[in-house]
Amino acid sequence: MIDQGDPLARIAAALERMAPPPRPATDWLAFPAYVWTGSFARPVERLEAPRLDMLRGIDAQKERVAENVLRLAQGHAAHDMLLWGARGMGKSALTRASILAAQKAHPGQIALVQAGTDALEGISSVFAELGRVERNFLVYIDDLGFAEGDSVGPRHLRSWLEGGVEARPGNVRLAVTSNRRAIVPRHSAEQDDPLNPRDAVDDNLALADRFGLSLGFHSCSQDDYLAIIGGYCGEFGLSFDEGDALEWSRRRGARSGRTAWQYVNELAGRAGRLL
Repeated sequence: MIDQGDPLARIAAALERMAPPPRPATDWLAFPAYVWTGSFARPVERLEAPRLDMLRGIDAQKERVAENVLRLAQGHAAHDMLLWGARGMGKSALTRASILAAQKAHPGQIALVQAGTDALEGISSVFAELGRVERNFLVYIDDLGFAEGDSVGPRHLRSWLEGGVEARPGNVRLAVTSNRRAIVPRHSAEQDDPLNPRDAVDDNLALADRFGLSLGFHSCSQDDYLAIIGGYCGEFGLSFDEGDALEWSRRRGARSGRTAWQYVNELAGRAGRLL
């Protein structure tokens, strides 16, 4: 019973009420995927991803990412991955599809842990937890970038990748997507600095070079764009007109896997179908 007349007791009670609740325990063996919120891991009961054979126009990247994730699932040496380049070209979809394929090949042996760029605080504690689990994990950070002047984020990333005190354990690898290979923003001032003008740029690229597997994703050609649509339409039993498909991309100012999928979704809607 707290003595309400005791000032120290009242202060202690107030601090206890202000303290955040303990983070709920996570069953790291029960689910195919998790989302790290910055304070706890939320389990995902079903991982949604396309089949690998449905992803077109990125065959070389698909082969290397899928092989690397399969190695991780098997408990073999695997690389941290940086998937960089054009928006909408399947970086995220390929990561999820590769995990799903590895889970089918080796049930229960690998899980995806997605961390938003606004939820990276405390991720080192997640690494410590995962290192004690008899399972392999791919920690996935989508669309990573750091604000100008942010030195803490890149420093943490280097530590995670290169064996610092916060490094991810052996059963964990990182998969990072970014629109730019350098990850950190590059500004014209870096080129104009009369003192060592390449240093800042080289430092940014050195961060990217710490990933064992770095793959570029580039805007697709017209033929690739139509091939992607054709692959989806073959899968779902839809027909399409090439001129209509190209007009769709022109109206959006881009040809990409995402634009192709949006067009296929439009075709399904016209046909009264649900994908």
